[in-house]
Amino acid sequence: MIPLSVLDLSPIPEGSDAGQALRHSRDLARHADALGYRRFWMAEHHNMPGIASAATAVALAHVAEGTQRIRIGAGGVMLPNHAPLVVAEQFGTLAALYPGRVDLGLGRAPGTDQVAARALRRNLAGDSDAFPQDVVELLDYFRPAAPDQALRAVPGAGEAVEAWILGSSTFGAQLAAYLGLPYAFASHFAPAQMMDAIAVYRDRFRPSDRLAAPRVMVGVNVFAAETEAEARFLFSSLQQAFLNLRRGRPGKLPAPVEGLEARLDRHERAMLDHSLSCSVVGSRETVRQGIAEIAARTGADELMVTAQIFDHAARLRSFAILAEAHQPAAAPA
Repeated sequence: MIPLSVLDLSPIPEGSDAGQALRHSRDLARHADALGYRRFWMAEHHNMPGIASAATAVALAHVAEGTQRIRIGAGGVMLPNHAPLVVAEQFGTLAALYPGRVDLGLGRAPGTDQVAARALRRNLAGDSDAFPQDVVELLDYFRPAAPDQALRAVPGAGEAVEAWILGSSTFGAQLAAYLGLPYAFASHFAPAQMMDAIAVYRDRFRPSDRLAAPRVMVGVNVFAAETEAEARFLFSSLQQAFLNLRRGRPGKLPAPVEGLEARLDRHERAMLDHSLSCSVVGSRETVRQGIAEIAARTGADELMVTAQIFDHAARLRSFAILAEAHQPAAAPA
């Protein structure tokens, strides 16, 4: 049975605020921990009114303190925004506090607009081109420090942080393969090159001291409810948020609405159908079949599930329905 994990953007619904969103993230992490999900990742985004996880390491510390077993990590840290040493210290600190539970997914995109990107690093020239070198530098900080080493991450050196490369194209797949790292594909919002990237990664993978064989994780939007109609209703929040983002008007997570798809023009419908094609929306059996189909089609080793659902109770219920539906069928008596 393929393991399931959770990606949380700590969504801020309309009428709410960042503090409540982060408290809900911690509550969701506890819920996922009890349900048997493997990981709980949070994503770095900046200048986004509807996302509360910008200070990802801080948000993860809040989540980790409220959980017992589940791995916690970044999905991801956008490395062009940061000096590698700072990231090593942040996640080294998390690993020192929560040993054996910390992941670090690394992304090449800034996770924001150009204005915020300049404010974060102040120099955009060549930042993305330096991503491979920054990844190597960052990983070196987690190695045990040599006695004469002039610069070390404290905490960080010698800490067991599981590093992943994130991507939505073949670039990240090639880098993950070359470095011998696990690879997570952002198919939940950018599915176009998913199969090509997975093939490139598996074909070019080189074993490393971190990973002996390829390991692939793919992102999936899952909106589960007691009925098909209720699940489609919940899904309309994400559809509206995507439309607002593409129109250049990002905002808080909208409340769900009835009959949204009937109001869309053909261009809007085509955009949503493409961008959100890795989505499973429906009742228990629909979700079970949809997850099984994506797992079979991709051959993924793990699925990272995300669900931007307006109502917190409905979001908790969605992850519970998915966990129940994903359980292996009982053997006949």
